[in-house]
Amino acid sequence: MTQRLDKQTFQTVVAHTPLISLDLIIENTNGQVLLGQRLNKPAQGYWFVPGGRILKDETMAQAFSRLTKEELGIELQLSDATLIGPFEHFYNDNFSGNDFNTHYVVLGYRFRLDISLSQLPKEQHCHYQWFDVATLLDADDVHHHTKLYFISK
Repeated sequence: MTQRLDKQTFQTVVAHTPLISLDLIIENTNGQVLLGQRLNKPAQGYWFVPGGRILKDETMAQAFSRLTKEELGIELQLSDATLIGPFEHFYNDNFSGNDFNTHYVVLGYRFRLDISLSQLPKEQHCHYQWFDVATLLDADDVHHHTKLYFISK
């Protein structure tokens, strides 16, 4: 069974190790990408793809199902998505402040889903919007790490 760490222990982990996470690159049938405006650090206030950490003793498949349920309100399976690759995210702050940085190793998964913005959970993102790729690449308030999912390698 997976469980979350207490704040002090998690601060120690974030200060000393990279975190592993899954990002959900969701496209609707019009080719637009779902972004949410982040409520929490890191990347607070920026438009970002949904996603989150893999917890200890949680498989990637379990994490994907949990994260789609938490972030989208719909539980999906890892087999519904395509891995677009590993990415690294570095932030100058962390979930609890600015006293140390955050390092993520992120597995990006792309899938197609038409979902109503009004039914999306508000715990991690205060607003949601569908973006055309050209628009998100040009926007100053879309986070650099999100833009990297759409720039050809």
